[in-house]
Amino acid sequence: MTGHFPDPVRIRLPGGQEPAFALAETRLLPNAAEAAVVKDAGDDPDVTHGAMIRARVSIGVPGTGISFSAGEGVGTVTLPGLPLPPGEPAINPVPRRMMAEALAEVSARFGTGPDWAVEISIPGGAALAEKTLNGRLGIRGGLSVLGTTGIVIPFSCSAWIDSIHRGVDVARALNLRHVAAATGRTSEEAVQQLYGLPDAALLDMGDFVGGTLKYIRRHPVPRLTIAGGPAKITKLAQGRLDLHSKRGSVDTAALAEFAREIGADATLTAAIAGANTTLHAFELAAGLPLAQAIAARAHATAQAVLDEAPVALEILIIDRAGKLIARHPPLS
Repeated sequence: MTGHFPDPVRIRLPGGQEPAFALAETRLLPNAAEAAVVKDAGDDPDVTHGAMIRARVSIGVPGTGISFSAGEGVGTVTLPGLPLPPGEPAINPVPRRMMAEALAEVSARFGTGPDWAVEISIPGGAALAEKTLNGRLGIRGGLSVLGTTGIVIPFSCSAWIDSIHRGVDVARALNLRHVAAATGRTSEEAVQQLYGLPDAALLDMGDFVGGTLKYIRRHPVPRLTIAGGPAKITKLAQGRLDLHSKRGSVDTAALAEFAREIGADATLTAAIAGANTTLHAFELAAGLPLAQAIAARAHATAQAVLDEAPVALEILIIDRAGKLIARHPPLS
């Protein structure tokens, strides 16, 4: 629109923060522009640390709105069970929303139409993707553009667990009778809205459910809700207390056995055993109370860690849209 690239460029994140990023390269083309940044993953063990992330924005065909495409090094979804249908570039919903909002601002500022074509590329991304779970998930040809906050949280186990402990300490000091430990932002927002909990009652548990439960066993609170998505809570149901993907994926064979125990026939059981993702397994088991069975098993795992601590425990399973799909114990 102007022929000028602001550098650094400010980006509005989903939480409202506006960090500035230095541009690593810029290029002006007929009816299009490109800019790129180098990803800094901080202390996170991320294979994309130092990768070039490039966006090309072109004026789109009138009436088509905003379209997204996978350039070099960005994968394409080929299997069900992910937030995007097969055939779509592996650019997740929150990054798409961020880009769409930024383009809407440009359209309003310059009085242009709302039609844009966005291509994201990551040079060398196909090779990097071989070090990720993308192939197993059916994402072919490159990396995924992920994220819900736009912020990298350093993956330091001791520091994170210490922050959980401090959160419990604060809640106890405030005499809060109900705290919630969530695996991520979506589940945290859902449980806060469900119960109207204050921020001080929310524990950013992440993958460290074991560390959370063990500390609360020694420092009890009257009521504890553990909330997470289907995959994380399924891992807890299978007896895992560290829910990070590096510690292993969901055992779909065990998930299939859970389904068989609640009425799945042999065909459905086999399909679930071969599911692409936990979400895919849940979709296949539609009509069976699989989520409720998982919540009950997760409750048993967590209760065993709490032992006889005077804590009323509850497990919630929250889907990607923030909807409650199972709880244990169920409401009477």
